[in-house]
Amino acid sequence: MAPMPDALPPLIAALLDPSRYPHPAARVDLIETHASWLLLAGEFAYKIKKAITLPFLDYGTLARREAFCRAELVLNHRLAPELYLDVVPIGGTPGQPQPGAMPAIEWAVRMRRFDESGRLDHVAARGDLLPAHLSQLAATLAVFWQAAAVAAPDTRFGAPDQVLAAARENFVELRQLLPPADQPRVEELARWTEDEFVRRAADFAARKAGGFVREGHGDLHLGNLVLIDGQVTPFDCIEFNEDFRWNDPASEIAFVWIDLLDHRQPGLAAWFLNAWLERSGDFQALAVLRFYAVYRAVVRAKIAGLRAKQEASGAARAELDAARGYLQLAAQIAVPPAPTLVITCGLSGSGKTTASSARLLGPPPQGAGTLLRLRSDVERKRLFGLAPRQNSGSPLDGGIYTAEATTRTYARLHALASDLLAAGWPVIVDAAFLLREERTTFRALAAAHGAGFGILATDAPAEELRRRIKARSGDASEATLDVLEKQLAWFEPLDDAEHACAITAR
Repeated sequence: MAPMPDALPPLIAALLDPSRYPHPAARVDLIETHASWLLLAGEFAYKIKKAITLPFLDYGTLARREAFCRAELVLNHRLAPELYLDVVPIGGTPGQPQPGAMPAIEWAVRMRRFDESGRLDHVAARGDLLPAHLSQLAATLAVFWQAAAVAAPDTRFGAPDQVLAAARENFVELRQLLPPADQPRVEELARWTEDEFVRRAADFAARKAGGFVREGHGDLHLGNLVLIDGQVTPFDCIEFNEDFRWNDPASEIAFVWIDLLDHRQPGLAAWFLNAWLERSGDFQALAVLRFYAVYRAVVRAKIAGLRAKQEASGAARAELDAARGYLQLAAQIAVPPAPTLVITCGLSGSGKTTASSARLLGPPPQGAGTLLRLRSDVERKRLFGLAPRQNSGSPLDGGIYTAEATTRTYARLHALASDLLAAGWPVIVDAAFLLREERTTFRALAAAHGAGFGILATDAPAEELRRRIKARSGDASEATLDVLEKQLAWFEPLDDAEHACAITAR
């Protein structure tokens, strides 16, 4: 709820008058955050920064507020150019302000107003968030990070000691914010964070050295994503603190992932993570993603704890419950269930990808965790520098579909699956697996990792397979009717031992 006008600074109270604006506005609504005032006037929104100094931001002078307004405009133009319009001066006096007039007594970022019901936290809450929305978001982010500025090796951004320092700081504050009954969970997660950092220190260093730390968004949760005309747009990038904005994409992806989990959408969380991995190919990020996910969940717990200190008793209890929920989520992420390996088996057009998609969107394996999918059609093309849906123009048994290319593809799937299983992720490999030897190799891989094993076998009559292949469009698979006829000739069906591992498609 917005503050009453008599409790507002004179400038903000005066700007609630619609007649102050140089454009039509039937009324002006006000949203207050810890650092800003947002005035919603007609088709525009004006964001004014508070004249405050906090440990993590400094808006203490008019010159700094102007500079940060201009930085916010430039940074958010990268992802939301249609929303962020310009920086405008506010002239006049605090009691008689004039937006657009000089000399400026204050500055504002002028944005195009959007329907708040389109924010993804609201969309998810009412059950309208779709896999297609998250696929588009994942593609947008993959392209964004590919073009983003890279942190120089000698900067502090993403350095292992900085990563650990930020994580440790959360626990210092949680020890002061939460009651004694919650401290065992706080200490459990603090110990896990220290241990996981030791296990992953080389991975953090490799990510920094490999140029993965980039100038990102900094606050990528569902409340900062909005659905406009069917497209998900990230907004409200952090401009006031470089340490928050320059980070590993794994940390930002982890934020969206845990927010979807917190919204009780594990299937969509799995879909988003897999869509990003499929588009970016950054499977190395999974080595550090669990650390960052716990970090992000603990940050959310800390924020809820801070709010609990500021609220009346009823609201404070709700915020403490929220903090406990985030700590519980962090604990589940930190200690995942035993991994499993599932492979598909079926001819082209039999529904392998459809069946594996259903498993991604279904209940998580063993009631927790996020299933990761490796698709042979996508990884084959990645080996040859092609995008997932880019047509290779390969002839039958030629181009990227030679016997050697197939061997390389299955070797890549094997290596990736091994890495993911070792990191504790359940995996499904979406490939034809028509030969018994191929299936046996992956069954042995599961055994080597102590993982459960299953075969998701799909089938359909030959005429139905032909119909589906002829109807395909926009898919990563390039299978043709000629390919199907060859497969029918040399497919080795499951034997009795394999049937014992068979899983029924949902």
